[in-house]
Parts: sequence; structure tokens; C-alpha cells
Amino acid sequence: MGEWSATTIGKVTSLVTKGTTPPKGKGFVDVGVNYIKSDSLSYDRPIDTSLFVAIDYETHRLFKRSQIEASDILFSMAGAFLGKSGMAEASMLPANTNQAVAIIRPDQNIVEPLFLGLFFRQKSIIEFVNNLSGQSAQPNINFQEIKSIELMLPELPEQRAIASVLSSLDAKIDLLHRQNKTLEAMAETLFRQWFVERRPEALEGEAEEGWEQRPLSSIANYLNGVACQKYPAKDPVNRLPVLKIKELGSGITDSSDWATSTIDPKYHVVAGDVVFSWSAKIMVKLWDGPKAVLNQHLFKVTSEEFPKWFYFMWTKHHVDEFVSIAESHATTFGHIKRGDLDEAMVRVPAPERLKEMSLVMDPLFEKHIINSTQIKSLTALRDTLLPKLMSGEVRVQHQEALSR
Repeated sequence: MGEWSATTIGKVTSLVTKGTTPPKGKGFVDVGVNYIKSDSLSYDRPIDTSLFVAIDYETHRLFKRSQIEASDILFSMAGAFLGKSGMAEASMLPANTNQAVAIIRPDQNIVEPLFLGLFFRQKSIIEFVNNLSGQSAQPNINFQEIKSIELMLPELPEQRAIASVLSSLDAKIDLLHRQNKTLEAMAETLFRQWFVERRPEALEGEAEEGWEQRPLSSIANYLNGVACQKYPAKDPVNRLPVLKIKELGSGITDSSDWATSTIDPKYHVVAGDVVFSWSAKIMVKLWDGPKAVLNQHLFKVTSEEFPKWFYFMWTKHHVDEFVSIAESHATTFGHIKRGDLDEAMVRVPAPERLKEMSLVMDPLFEKHIINSTQIKSLTALRDTLLPKLMSGEVRVQHQEALSR
């Protein structure tokens, strides 16, 4: 296989520029040309098309500098999204972007666009870019700093082989994410049909026979976590990561805390457990990470009487209401109280009807949990391979090398 050569982003691109932001309130429409902002970009996922907004065709035509081409790398240059990136696909075009996003156009005679897109997703590059930005209130980097970023480049066939390996993992991860979104939508639709959007004539009579109203707090046990700082890990073997509100949103990371695994097992959380954040950021999730210890300000939700889908969906149903309650509290971090769980009402069907519902809902939740576990495993594999493949530490056989 060929040697790798040292180069810079500036030497492997035909264009590094940025988008244009239309004047406030001008050019935006409900349906038109895609307008891709920083919030659609990610550190490790494809561009999120669901977050696109639209501009009219005249604005698209006038702002030529911000027009995107297929295989352009979009790179967030400023603010909280600094370092997030994504590669534009032909299906997204025509499209424009704003002035907070750099348009990096690969010279395809030198560099494979997918390879370059993967280069920008390396943790080391994201950290490097954030360090370049300094400690200003609004972190940012400029074109010259982007162009000066160094990289090691193999020959094009090996670039394509590396991109193929990693993009196949990305494609599988993305498919599983999309499957889970579909499963969530199906579960939400069924729940609303059964419990929220019932016909007036179905509110009484035979269809509702045996149904009852009960408080949310009565259908499940909401176990509050512990102050894990009181139970620090004493050795690298008998320890577990601490699940806090931050981890519930973004997963266990290198910056997560650790606690001793000897904490009462009832505070342990495993993949598939229902976790409900009742303070600061109100949300409920099926935990999809490794075994962890539940920190305070989080509930682990369980029930011996009702299936998981039932108490999860009802808790989720009341989240918007809980958010309003939390925001009304005159505190730095809004929260809800156990009394709010007592006042949130649940419609409980007759036992036989609940069994019928579970025959439909249980497989949706089981598949979601299986998918989430696969996503974590594939993501860990990809994140392990990414820096090794991009640095040449691990080499990939490709057709040109095999033919020699």
C-alpha cells in the first residue's frame, strides 16, 4: 500500500468560504430552497434534514456565495455548535447556509469527500478547533485557521476504502436511529388513539367498562437517585459511571463521574430502564447506555402492576405539563414535586384491554431497546476505528493494493 503524505486543508480544497445570513425577517418561507443552519450539523451523525428551514428562490439566487454543492463539507465556525459538521448530499439541493457555517469544497482530484468529512468528525480535530477558538464568550475560528489544519493523506483508493468502512457503519447506525424514530411515532400514535383522542361516544358505555382514573404516582414507583458524590469510586474495578441529567441527554462520556458499584442495586440503571429527570431539564427516556448509578434529581421508574410501555407513555404524556410547572417555580433550576405526580391523572383500561394493548406495544418497545443497544455498540466500534483508520495506524486493503 502507498505512503501517506502530510498536507493541510487549504491544499486539498478548491474553496473554503461561508454562507450568508439574509436580513432579519427577509427571504424565509414555509416551502422553498433548503436553508441549512448549524443546528442541523452534528459531531457524529449525518446532517439532520428535519431541522432545515426554507428561503425563497430569489434569495437563493442572490446569495451565490452561500449556495451549496453536493459533497461540500459544512462546518460550524462559531458559538455552541463550533466543530459540528456534515456532508451535503445531492438530495438536499438546492440549498444555502448562513454565515456561521463554513462551506469546505474538497478538490476531488486529491481527496475523497467522505474521507474529508470523516476527518472533521474526529474527536481530536473537534478538540483542536475548540482550542483554536480561545476562551472568548463567542468562540469562533476563521478561514485561515481552517485551511491551516494539518492532515495525513493516503492515496485516493485507500481514502475511498477507509471511507467505505466507516460510512457503512454510519449507514447502519443511521438506519437504526430512523427505525427508532418510526417506532416512537407508532407508539405515540397508538397511545393517542387509545387514551387521548377517543370518540365522545366511547367515553361511556361498554367500550369504557372497567376503565378507571388514577394518579400517575399510583401506576409506578418513582425512585429518586442518590447524592453520588457521597459514594466515590475507590478503585477502577468496583465502580460504575454516574447517570446525571447531562448524561441522560448526551450519554456517558469521558467527563462523567464515577461512583462505587457497592451502592444499593436498586439505584443501578441498565439499558431499557425508564429514567425521568424531574429537575432543570424535564424529560423521560428509555436509558440506552451502560450500567450506571442513578444520581439525585432523576427518577428510575418501575412498576410491578403495569407494563413498561404504559407508565413510560403516561409519564411522557405529562412532560409538557411538568415543564410548565417547573418554569413557574421561582428558582434557578425549575423542578416538579411528588405532589405533581399525584395530580397528573392516568386513564387505566380494564385488565383484558390492557393485555390486548400490550400485545401491540411490547414488541415496539422491545425492538427500540434492541436497536438502541446496537447503536451504542456500533457507535463505540466506529469511534474506536475512526482515529486509527484516519491516522494510518490501521490500514485497509483496497482493490488497487490487492491487484499488485
